[in-house]
Amino acid sequence: MDPLPLPPQPAAFPEAFRLDGELALITGGGSGLGLAIATCLASAGARVVLAGRREAELQAACSHIGPAASYRVYDVTKTGLAIALAGDIAQTEGVVSILINNAGIHLKKPSAEITDEEFSRVWQTHVAGAFALSRAFYPGMVQRGGGSVLFTSSMAAVFGIPLVAAYSAAKTGLTGLVRSLAVEWGPDRVRVNAIAPGWIESDMMWGALRTDPSRQDKILSRTPQRAFGQPSDIGWAAVYLCSPAARFVTGALIPVDGGASIGF
Repeated sequence: MDPLPLPPQPAAFPEAFRLDGELALITGGGSGLGLAIATCLASAGARVVLAGRREAELQAACSHIGPAASYRVYDVTKTGLAIALAGDIAQTEGVVSILINNAGIHLKKPSAEITDEEFSRVWQTHVAGAFALSRAFYPGMVQRGGGSVLFTSSMAAVFGIPLVAAYSAAKTGLTGLVRSLAVEWGPDRVRVNAIAPGWIESDMMWGALRTDPSRQDKILSRTPQRAFGQPSDIGWAAVYLCSPAARFVTGALIPVDGGASIGF
């Protein structure tokens, strides 16, 4: 029997994790996890376009990142504008090869009190808005020979959390979207994945926990690493998933949570 042929030589470290020549669009990129993701992508060599509703915030974020960053004022709920955004960026910046669907809103409220309008707003932001952008940027990725679409999911898509029914439904919906798009777009070399952040240090997180020390203790007690994450933990996970190192990873939902989703 003839020996099997040797596999192709993999890219050398650290080139396998580099994003030189890539152009990334990050929604919700002006602050929080979006800014952390954008900063890490730029550090790995990508040019980044930050999208969000608040121009002053976007300008400050671009100044923080440096010359590799630019921005567009854009509201993800205005799904009819997604194709125009893709065309504008293609003309002025180039073809987007990495799309980070990160923009989102939160709603904490008893389920029986959530209105139709509130539920629709959460769904429109997380799912409909992200799908519209994915659909708009997909043709350009196909034309260039491939790309990467990444969604920011949540622990609310992994286990039940009370008082966040609309948010949980939206984030769980993203999981199905990731799997379906990964299968459909895989032959075009467009990879689709999601990150499910755990409890990551931020002003929002500390604002919620400072007045609820028992909740803080509960979170840490079920987190094997007994610590909260840093925004850069999500950023570097995004770099990996969008890099050549993850060329055979698609349809995955990867928790970045210190083990909280498997803790007991």
